[in-house]
Order: sequence, then structure tokens, then C-alpha cells
Amino acid sequence: MTITITAFADAPDQGAGLARDMIVRWALEEVGQTYETRLVAWADFKKPEHRARQPFGQIPTYEEGDLVLFESGAIVLHIAERFSGLFPADLNARARAITWMFATVSDVEPLIIQREVMEYLGSEKSWAEARMPLVEQRIRDRFAQLAARLGSDDWLDGGFSAADVLMVQALRRLESQTPLIEFPNLVAYVERGKARPAFKRAFAAQLADWEVSRR
Repeated sequence: MTITITAFADAPDQGAGLARDMIVRWALEEVGQTYETRLVAWADFKKPEHRARQPFGQIPTYEEGDLVLFESGAIVLHIAERFSGLFPADLNARARAITWMFATVSDVEPLIIQREVMEYLGSEKSWAEARMPLVEQRIRDRFAQLAARLGSDDWLDGGFSAADVLMVQALRRLESQTPLIEFPNLVAYVERGKARPAFKRAFAAQLADWEVSRR
């Protein structure tokens, strides 16, 4: 059954591998599933055809037969449950992996996105200069907790899992920036994720789509 995902026709990250379809591509590569990509232009995000797949007019979406999903975290959870390779066989370990998935989308990534909003949309606001240090300190505190838990381990909980797909991609949003670079084991963790063959294939596929859309 053909899997189709949606992605930006003109990604704002300009091929840096940060657009959220990258998360889904990576997960599919990890489980060895081929997929097709539907590139969506900015002008089409609010059209009924795309809103039928994604009610908020965003990407990515995932289609598999009659099943249509949105939200990258939910899509990765489905992929991990549907195909082998992203969840451990042990039920307790699987539950812990799901816990880390929720932790990423609830407790880590929102803080990073808040910083991005401040940087790109709120920089000219009168309150931005005073608020940014507070936002960065919240991120720093959360990273300290995450770094302490990760320690010298390669992955969040034993072997690589769907949780690491989400967490690595979340942390990549601050690559080579503070406060991430203040935590060497988190930087090394991100590099391990990027070194995985499945990540490299997903990155190359997303970059290829972006380059095609520019022609």
C-alpha cells in the first residue's frame, strides 16, 4: 500500500532538514518503507483539499490507504506501531519510548519553538529583549535535566527508538547555538542521530525535493 506524505514545496529552512516532514521521512527510512511526497505550495495550505488532510493548514500529513494522519509525533507513533524497527519488543521498554516521545513534544520542543518565535517574530517588540534571557534559561534548565538523564548513554532508553527520532530533530533546531552547545553529551547525541544511514537518506530526499521545487 502506497504511503504518501506532504511537504513544503518551498521549505522555509531552505534544505536544512528542519521542516517537520523530515521527522516522518526519517521514521519511514528507519523501518524500510518507501513513500511518495506531495509538495504543497504556500498558497495551497489553506485550500479545502489540504485542510481535509490537515485542519490547521500545516505539514506534514500521512496517507496510507484510507488512513489520513496529521501531526508529526502522531505519525511517527503510528509508523513505529505499524512497522518493526522503531519500538523495542519488550512492552515496558515500548511504554518508556512512548513516554519520551510525549516528553519531546510536550516538554522540550515547545521551549525551543518559543525561542524561535521570539527570535524571528518578536525581535522588534519592546518586551523581546527582556524576555529572551528568560526563555533561554528555561531551555537551559530543561537541557540540563535531559543531559543528566542521558549521561553517557547513546540513546534515551536503551536502543535507538522512535523517541530518538523526535528528540534529535527537536534538538537540531538549536544546532551550533546556545544553549545546546553548552551540553556536550547532547551535541554528541544529535551527531549520533545524524550519522544513522536512515537519517542521511531522509535528509537527502528532503533536500532533493526542495531543489526540485526551486527549478
